[in-house]
Amino acid sequence: MKKSIDIIVIGELLVDLIGHELRDEIFRTHSFRRFQGGSPANLGANLTRLGKNVHLIASVGKDGIGQYLIHELEKLGLNSSGIKERENFPTSLVLLSRTHGTPDFIAYREADHFIFPEDISDEVLHQSKLYHTTCFALSKQPAQRTIMDGARRALEHNVQLSIDLNYAPSIWPDHIEALHVIQSYCSLAPFVKLSQDDCDRIFIKKISHEDAIQTILDWGARLVCFTLGKEGSLLWTSDGEKLKIPATEVKIKGDATGAGDAYWSGFLGAWLDGKDWMQCVENASKMAALKLSIDGPLPEKVTFA
Repeated sequence: MKKSIDIIVIGELLVDLIGHELRDEIFRTHSFRRFQGGSPANLGANLTRLGKNVHLIASVGKDGIGQYLIHELEKLGLNSSGIKERENFPTSLVLLSRTHGTPDFIAYREADHFIFPEDISDEVLHQSKLYHTTCFALSKQPAQRTIMDGARRALEHNVQLSIDLNYAPSIWPDHIEALHVIQSYCSLAPFVKLSQDDCDRIFIKKISHEDAIQTILDWGARLVCFTLGKEGSLLWTSDGEKLKIPATEVKIKGDATGAGDAYWSGFLGAWLDGKDWMQCVENASKMAALKLSIDGPLPEKVTFA
């Protein structure tokens, strides 16, 4: 049977309040601009820009900020039927510094983690090709139980799993629990993306790129894509394929916020198009470069030759 949904994206949809001026620290940031944010929602929006059929499962407050987020996604043509408006919790938001590197941030979490099993129907899973989430989304209950249960059910429907290991101790202070959940998800053979910052936070001790990748493959991942910024990317698969791909050169005009989400949307979009691993990483690099070259959101439609 032909599947009609390219990807289920499940997790946080929230407002990013990003510093107006370039500052490494929020302490020194005087004014902020409002953007639709949340890593899963960003990825879903980017895949919609690439022409993919995205089903986003998320929770916002029944308030003006929640309305803004739904409006922004609907403008792109993303199906908002999976976004629930919660009466009892305001919409979550994150304050971020504007920087070319890893931003300083403070998360104010309310509605985003109130995601329940009934939000992920078997009918939607049966129609889907990919199922994606993040460490941020897995860091709080009841979303954690819901997402893990959904991932196991997705496998029963032959859905390929994906995860961005964007672990941060400030979001998920219980490191032992975080490792257990990450390993449990990786045991389900997902595509895994992580950055150097993610690696440092997950493993704590000094570990080489190669050892980190091999460890995650040993946990059960189907492939690991390790992003190295200007140095490009490493991609290893469980079948033994190993690639190193240089980064796309770019003149940075915006900030780094959302570049990782753009990268992974380029990768998954290319995979959905039947591209090989090298082409997937090349498209990922192009998508990240496009995001870094723009001050603000990406265009409503994005295509790559």
